Amino acid sequence: MPRVTTPIILIILMCFCEVLTTLDAFAFASLLPKFGELWTLSATELGWISGIFFAGYTLAVPVLVSLTDRVDARPIYMAGAGTVALSALGFAFFADGFWTAMICRFFAGIGFAGTYMPGLRVLIDRYEGPNQPRAIAAYTGCFSLGVASSYFVAGTVEQFFDWRFVFLTTGVAAALGMILIGILLRPVTPPPVDRSAHLLDFRPVLRNRVVMGYVLGYGVHAWELLGFRAWVVAFLVFSARSSEAGSWFTPTHAAAMGAIFAVFASMCGGELAVRFGRRRVITTIMLISAAMAFGIGFSAQLPYGWVVFLTIVYIFAVQGESAALTTGTVQAAPEGRQGATLAVHSISGFTGGFFGPLVFGMVLDHAGGGHTVESWGVAFASLGAAVAMGPLFLAMTKTRTQ
Repeated sequence: MPRVTTPIILIILMCFCEVLTTLDAFAFASLLPKFGELWTLSATELGWISGIFFAGYTLAVPVLVSLTDRVDARPIYMAGAGTVALSALGFAFFADGFWTAMICRFFAGIGFAGTYMPGLRVLIDRYEGPNQPRAIAAYTGCFSLGVASSYFVAGTVEQFFDWRFVFLTTGVAAALGMILIGILLRPVTPPPVDRSAHLLDFRPVLRNRVVMGYVLGYGVHAWELLGFRAWVVAFLVFSARSSEAGSWFTPTHAAAMGAIFAVFASMCGGELAVRFGRRRVITTIMLISAAMAFGIGFSAQLPYGWVVFLTIVYIFAVQGESAALTTGTVQAAPEGRQGATLAVHSISGFTGGFFGPLVFGMVLDHAGGGHTVESWGVAFASLGAAVAMGPLFLAMTKTRTQ
């Protein structure tokens, strides 16, 4: 079979494989209410299982992303996709409670660390020229498409089969992504790098005040975003049951639509940052998002259709600063430290992604276990409190015009 060399085909291939390997990422979140009932888990335990995925990612990403400066990212991507496949299949066949689910989701996070950012490196190492920024934008934008597909596929497959078949499907999809990359892409030699520097030497990044302003801002952004994505289906299930709504628009389909809107939200936020100033736009969006977080949970008592509408509006605000934060980090990166800077950026983001779902679940348990509107209101407020810290971190970037 011939190798892919045409730029447009390369972009399509990488975006398609990104979606395939992201299908597993939010499969558990899509079925979270079901596992709570099936295994008699508390909201805190569900938060642990949701958050441990991002803990696995955070532990693995410094090494895996830094390695892409020294070796071809293609085998790293294939190993990551294979790990996602094995963890999903392990979940499908062996998960029967809290601890087995924790183990499988932890390794799923490690596998995802080998596909998301290394996949971007696979693309840019094979795509050169003036249109490379557009290729990068297409790849990063497809992450939200993968999230939407994760919600949609999990909800749809579970309706017709059962939850084990959901993870069987996501495992096969990740394996297909691994095979396609192995067959269709040629190996490349990465550009020369200073090998005298330690692989995990992040000190130049950590000393850069401007970079760390964006990195820490990204951390609390991810706390809110990934906490929301972990619990949105459960919240909508609660709302639908409370209002005795029909199944005209299921919670998983609503979450999928919200993820689609998130693609456009990120693009709009990035464009506004270019036009009106990055720090100003990010700060404004964060404050709007925080204000909405303090109210969205209490909306559960409204008719289900209105709750879906408000939830989609909220995700538009939650996602709005994502691209602008990442662009700020990349542009402020120390010379020759782009890989290390992205690694620190990812560590911050997915550390927030670990604590967001966990703290949400703990607050939900202590405020009423998710059985009352008030408990959801307070739990969502925990996300708002986190992202409200963002403007304080963004103030660190004032030393340079953005």
